[in-house]
Amino acid sequence: MKNIAIIAGGNSSEYEISLKSANQIMSAVDRQKFNPFPVIIKGSKWTVKQDNKAEIDIDKNDFSFTENGIKINFDCAYVMIHGTPGEDGKLQGYFDMIQLPYSTCNVLTSALSFNKYACKSYLATAGICMPKGIQILQGEKIDADSIVRNLGLPVFVKPNEGGSSFGISKVKSANDLQAAVDEAFKEDKSVIVEEFIEGRELTCGMMKTGDRELLFPITEIISQNEFFDYDAKYNGQSQEITPANISEEAAHLVHDVSSLIYDKMRCKGLVRIDYIYSRGKLYFLEINIAPGMTAQSLVPQQICAMGETLTNIITLQIEDLLKNSYL
Repeated sequence: MKNIAIIAGGNSSEYEISLKSANQIMSAVDRQKFNPFPVIIKGSKWTVKQDNKAEIDIDKNDFSFTENGIKINFDCAYVMIHGTPGEDGKLQGYFDMIQLPYSTCNVLTSALSFNKYACKSYLATAGICMPKGIQILQGEKIDADSIVRNLGLPVFVKPNEGGSSFGISKVKSANDLQAAVDEAFKEDKSVIVEEFIEGRELTCGMMKTGDRELLFPITEIISQNEFFDYDAKYNGQSQEITPANISEEAAHLVHDVSSLIYDKMRCKGLVRIDYIYSRGKLYFLEINIAPGMTAQSLVPQQICAMGETLTNIITLQIEDLLKNSYL
């Protein structure tokens, strides 16, 4: 059987969520076909962490480990790190260098998707509709009046690179902009300020293999809070409707745009793309190349709603990865 490294942890605020996602994947892996091993990465400490066993250091020369005198190599890596270094291309570059197949997008796509401002600038060239926004670099002074003139109120202030809604604020007054920007800078060295689009929040998971396109049922998110923040995502303070109660025309639009973005970005593996649907227009928000896979996460809900199991989807993904390593 093939040895699969289920990689979790990372160096961002999403560390604990990553561990939960990896545990869900570990539970869903078909043990008749694969041997999954949990690998935890935190800074320079990379270890295999199995139940009731001592941690074993990973040999970074070839991403192997030795147990009871036997060297164990991996056939592929299933990356469940949310944030750096698993979503921003750093880990992907390492795997490319040692020629180990991995589940996520390549270095360029990972880095581009992780940088929200760069990603939107790139997709704008393909005619993808999105909210207006500006980027603020650390050390730059903000002109609150100018921002309000160009983007209106309210606006969203968020870290340019980050996830799980850490550091995000919905700002309703120009006087509150500086504090929101300062809060976002706690998560990243650049910040984006984005216009607020009144509409329905939709998200769509999908995956393409060598010969199949799987577009999952669309989820509508109705947050009990000001927006889909951390508590709404992970503490039950939102209503998540799958499949979304939207028209067939709107559903086709979401699926068509998602497929276009997947191809334009040259994605690989399982991704989730977030939107706002307003007055017949679909506004792209962001793409997640290693979406959350916890029990509360959206993609597992969508897989269930389409009558599939997480085990079958993961098996399909890993088998395609081993057959078409894309190295």
